[in-house]
Amino acid sequence: MSIGNVQARPQQVARGVTLIVAAAFTISVQDVVFKLFSAELTLWQIFALRALMTLPLFFALAWVQGAQRSALVDALRKWPLLRALFMTMTFLAFYAAIPFLSLSSLGAANYIAPIFVTLLSAHVIGEAVGLRGWIAVFVGFAGVIILLQPGTDAFSPWVLLPVIGAFFYALSHVTTRTKCQSLPLITLALSVNLVMLAAGLIMSVVLVLWQPGEELVRSYPYIFGTWSPVGTSEWLVLGLLAVLAVAIAMLLAGAYQAAPPSVVATFEYGYLVFVAMWDYFFFATSPSGSTILGMLMIIGAGFMVLRRGQTKHARVVAHSPIGSSTD
Repeated sequence: MSIGNVQARPQQVARGVTLIVAAAFTISVQDVVFKLFSAELTLWQIFALRALMTLPLFFALAWVQGAQRSALVDALRKWPLLRALFMTMTFLAFYAAIPFLSLSSLGAANYIAPIFVTLLSAHVIGEAVGLRGWIAVFVGFAGVIILLQPGTDAFSPWVLLPVIGAFFYALSHVTTRTKCQSLPLITLALSVNLVMLAAGLIMSVVLVLWQPGEELVRSYPYIFGTWSPVGTSEWLVLGLLAVLAVAIAMLLAGAYQAAPPSVVATFEYGYLVFVAMWDYFFFATSPSGSTILGMLMIIGAGFMVLRRGQTKHARVVAHSPIGSSTD
């Protein structure tokens, strides 16, 4: 089944790749912050307070663009909200597991997403992937498997959470490509922020009403604990996370609007390179030989997909009746 007109969608491969690499870098910074401060605040507290601090930033951006009212109205429409729900499920699954897995294992498990994106692109929205695209995705995935081998925590039950999150991640980006193509980035980012705010507040209320047992709270305070006092340092961290959230939401939406999901998704593997860099600088951990091999495979897969996207784009231009680029 095919949804929409494939040729009518933008094929700005270079723009999409640039935005997704920037998003991967920003996400890696955010994840380091989450990892360092997950013991200080609960997951739901971070979600709710960060979203509240992010709202003024979104409305300021909307005001600069002269679209305050329209951005809010459009953010509450069906397809942006559904996309936002998928994104929120992704982040919930990912960050719920972050205290229990290393960043490299967590990221590697999450980066099965390009497989889901490629399957959905091929069978739902009708965007051809091609043999080179399939090879590139599986080479990248093989690189992820190699990265997983050194860490025994990769086989923990917690690793299932980022895999589930990866499926929702793929759904969110296919929805961006098919149903939210023409919406402003500020609208899509604001929609995600509103849904994440709702999730944080709803789950906080549920935990107050439910009152989980002391043993459960003691074992998993990050997930089942009550809100902790917020001092100056915590507010500064939340402010940083708010700024990063705005940047990530707009970069991700822009990348998947600009280029085919199967192309963009492969370059998200670059996140693992950035995580290894942070491991070295923050935790004095040098990558092993297998880690370096996995990174090279991931990077090679990205360049393979980029070349495929550029070749396909050139063929579309060459056969265009007016002979002009779709960029």
